[in-house]
Amino acid sequence: MKAKRLLVIGFIAVISMAFCQSAFAKERIVFGGGPAGGTFQVVANAIQVYKPMKAVSEFKVQAQSSAGSVENLRKTNAGRQQMSVVYSGHVYLGRNGMMKNDTKKYEDVLAVAWLYGAPGQLVVRAGSGIKSVKDLVGKKVGVGNAGSGAFANCELFFSHMGVWDKIERNAMGYNDAAQAFGNKQLDAFWLFTAFPSGAVIMAAQTNEIALVNLDADAQASGFYDKYPYFAKLSVPAKTYKGVDYDSPSFQDSALWVANSKVSADAVYKMLSLIYTDEGLAHMKAQKKTFKFMSVKTGSDGVVTPFHPGAEKFWKEKGVL
Repeated sequence: MKAKRLLVIGFIAVISMAFCQSAFAKERIVFGGGPAGGTFQVVANAIQVYKPMKAVSEFKVQAQSSAGSVENLRKTNAGRQQMSVVYSGHVYLGRNGMMKNDTKKYEDVLAVAWLYGAPGQLVVRAGSGIKSVKDLVGKKVGVGNAGSGAFANCELFFSHMGVWDKIERNAMGYNDAAQAFGNKQLDAFWLFTAFPSGAVIMAAQTNEIALVNLDADAQASGFYDKYPYFAKLSVPAKTYKGVDYDSPSFQDSALWVANSKVSADAVYKMLSLIYTDEGLAHMKAQKKTFKFMSVKTGSDGVVTPFHPGAEKFWKEKGVL
């Protein structure tokens, strides 16, 4: 009888512990960022370390590095990352089965918020004679990490311009490319990120640099007609040392996205914390890139469906 009673007590204890763990278990939100030197990773880190976010009892945010936009799209769709940063163009192409060599439809990636505009930047040495993407034929070029949005957009644009298969491609992250450029191992390197970029600042410390006018190439080749989700903009003069002129380019929008299975309450709560005066000040303190983040711009650049938690939040704010 005594043994039976101990067995019953033990069983009740196990059930109670399981119940307690279930009741108090936090929803785990892995937030995919990007490679070192890129703004994607700054986003993930900033959201993870924000004190009010860390104080939430219902979920825990964990920043995780990645190759970038395309990898984030795939991992978020698969549920291996619950949230991430992905370019609006890749969310659109992925949802519609239009990714290069990939007809899968990534329909479980839903928009949460617009974060910033990310422009293409092509860094060359001043006086190199490289005035157009077409001048890169036969040159050594850093094209971004394989799996990143930078790489995908570089391939897209350079293929459109007819030079992708005519350059010596080097797939690497921004900081590695800037270092290789400084050591004369690259003739140029491509970025698709907000300005000012730390990697370009690094390159300008070791070389006199120039930025190629990408908008001129895009306009002349019909790029905007074929890919209408890109928008024109210019990198302002003096953003980088020695570049004393506006450098016209094109941009995509970097979006905060979530897997469809993330709870609506978690998405709503996270937006409620970040889109306050204090939350936005925290983001802007991490990087100047986030200076345009606001409630007013929260739904900008989104051409695909919102997560239900985000839809509720933005409708309450009157921007949807």
